Amino acid sequence: MADLVAALDVGGTTVKAALLDGDLNVLATQRVTTARSADGTALAEQVAEVVSVLAEQAGTGAPGAVGVVVPGIVDEQARVARFSANLDWRDVPFGDLLESRLGLPVAFGHDVSAGGLAEFRVGAGQGCADAAFIAVGTGIAAALMLDGRLYRAHGLAGEVGHIDVGHRIVCGCGATGCLEAISSAAAIARRYTEHTGRAVDGAQPVVDAARHGDEAAVAVVSDALDGLGHGIRTLLTLLAPEVVVLGGGLFTAADYVLEPVRDWLSSALTFQRMPELRLAKLGDEAGRLGAGLLALDLLGTRR
Repeated sequence: MADLVAALDVGGTTVKAALLDGDLNVLATQRVTTARSADGTALAEQVAEVVSVLAEQAGTGAPGAVGVVVPGIVDEQARVARFSANLDWRDVPFGDLLESRLGLPVAFGHDVSAGGLAEFRVGAGQGCADAAFIAVGTGIAAALMLDGRLYRAHGLAGEVGHIDVGHRIVCGCGATGCLEAISSAAAIARRYTEHTGRAVDGAQPVVDAARHGDEAAVAVVSDALDGLGHGIRTLLTLLAPEVVVLGGGLFTAADYVLEPVRDWLSSALTFQRMPELRLAKLGDEAGRLGAGLLALDLLGTRR
């Protein structure tokens, strides 16, 4: 049906899918384990099956378009995943591959960029012409809204996780000093384990330990927030967004981490504009909603 879209947020382990109408109402949902192959064909087959199941669950015909977003470096204009470590992809023309498989229009994009689009349109960033959405999860990336339009630069823009914030830790990208290597949820967990020998799952247990006075946790979280301050200051210096929306796993502990970041910026900025810091509203639904918005845009059914 022309006013319905299928929206899929593909992660390295899980695909979150929904059938949405033009007002983003959810008509059916599905969650499946991500099918993997280096050429993208396994995922294309899985997406086709998921779209069919969603339509069957909702009792509708096929959707008018499909939106799919994935992690990594995604060139939306070329509809190619240039690199996705989570999917083991290099230069996979997934947009065209999926469109030929489905026989439907396909919008193909980047997960954080799509999450930012959703936050800018229907979440915490509504009404802003110049804004950034920073997702602090396993990695760190940003969606950039400049003069009311997403800025992607063929998938290369928004990689704030690889700003040099001045430490000596080697990042997975091969550089030294990257924000992601000290401030991501994965980095917080890794560094706490290195300090204490106690393995943890993500940033939340470390933040909880810091609340209770664990000295190693306090030090690791303090380093992470200092890194975020440096990274956001660089972003403000270059682009001057009026609003910065913060989301991802670290900011589920917003009461503990948001004020230190705000205080760091207040004391460190000189000529730069102090942005309004807002917490993301859409949580882990942002990527899927963003995929739906991309599909609706493709149909000209923009909210």
